[in-house]
Amino acid sequence: MSKQLKSDIVLILVTMVWGSTFIIVKNAIQTLPVYNFLFMRFLLAFLLLAIIFHKKLKNIDNKTLAAASIIGTMLFLGYAFQTMGLKYTTASKSGFITGFSVVLVPILEAVLLKRKPSKPAILGILLAFIGLILLTTNIDLSINIGDFLTLLCAFAFGMQIVLIAKYASTLDTYLLATIQIGVVAVLSGIVSLIFEKPFIPTSLDVWPAIIITGVFATAFAYVAQNTMQAYTTATHTALIFALEPVFAAIAAFLIAGEVMSFRAIIGGIFMFAGIVLSELPEKEVSK
Repeated sequence: MSKQLKSDIVLILVTMVWGSTFIIVKNAIQTLPVYNFLFMRFLLAFLLLAIIFHKKLKNIDNKTLAAASIIGTMLFLGYAFQTMGLKYTTASKSGFITGFSVVLVPILEAVLLKRKPSKPAILGILLAFIGLILLTTNIDLSINIGDFLTLLCAFAFGMQIVLIAKYASTLDTYLLATIQIGVVAVLSGIVSLIFEKPFIPTSLDVWPAIIITGVFATAFAYVAQNTMQAYTTATHTALIFALEPVFAAIAAFLIAGEVMSFRAIIGGIFMFAGIVLSELPEKEVSK
């Protein structure tokens, strides 16, 4: 099995985890303020990774610290702008605009890393974007402040993917992920103290959500992303991550009984087809 295929499988697994925990996060923030929840989720993940990689942390260099801090800030801004945007726009529109990072990433990768996407990747992006449109139904074409904030969220998430692609092959990816997560925890804690009334939950209903998202959707997911991106492109990673709403819809059906529309199912098929197409060698598509 090639390193590219291994990275794809792991990144798809990461996307499945994110998609399946969406409904858990949605329920948790009914009890906890958003940044309060993010602080606890990312703090738990950071402490877990700090224990596992404590020997590596003792020898961290300035380049890794600087790169991870910038990437972590982008990751936090993605969550922050998405949360702020949701106050002024609909959930379906937010999902669509956030997914727009699948188009932004190839542009950012070409400009910042001088890597042009292959023809199969471009066709895959087109299919995935059509699938995203079909999946996020009832899109209102008017633009408001919430949409603009969500577009900034897509840009921030796109930058996080591209910057990891830039540094993953030359820096220690375990340290890169650990510091990123720590930065998100610190920034979330600061924002929570300023704008919310943070508290440590006593309800046993919330703690499973904090533990599940902290361990699997944060610690495991970001270590896996940082490590696997050393073997693939930022564009390919963005294509795989675009599947998150597909897995979220499947999880909502299995856990909460929410039924996907026929249009959404077709959208999901388009997105999967886009990823399969992007795997083809360029010469096969050129025939």
